[in-house]
Amino acid sequence: MSDTDALPMTDGDITPPATTGFTPAAPLKDSGVEFDPAGAQSRTDQAKQTIKDQAGKIGGQASDRIRTLADSGKEKAGGALDQLSQMIGDAAGQVDEKLGAQYGDYARQAAGAVSRLSDQVKGKDVDDLLEDVRGFVRQSPGIAIGVAAALGFAAARLIQSGIDDQRA
Repeated sequence: MSDTDALPMTDGDITPPATTGFTPAAPLKDSGVEFDPAGAQSRTDQAKQTIKDQAGKIGGQASDRIRTLADSGKEKAGGALDQLSQMIGDAAGQVDEKLGAQYGDYARQAAGAVSRLSDQVKGKDVDDLLEDVRGFVRQSPGIAIGVAAALGFAAARLIQSGIDDQRA
């Protein structure tokens, strides 16, 4: 090992001597490489617009799908309410026999109320129904929370009974 190997680096070590004929690389703008910053910006803007268009298209498709599912759910709910009304009306006769005509009348009134609710559900648009629900929640938040809790409890029981049936 020579004595110069252990010496610290100096500016003379990294700057070539003037006698070597070293020529630095030409800047990009002079080297024949085409670079158009305005063109790059244009392509970026085109890519952004394409992404926005695709996002809008996907959002529109999702909105259409949700509306279709909501309409289907509304029809099913109307049918279920009709069936419930029919069941309550049919049970009114038995209530007459076992508890008396007064209680049978209550059952018939309940069947009529469920039937009217079914007609309202069928006759309104999904947006109108959602607005009605929002209005109800604004007017009676306590009742809305209670109804939500009861529905959640009922759904949990139904799901639990379905799981128990599958295990058996």
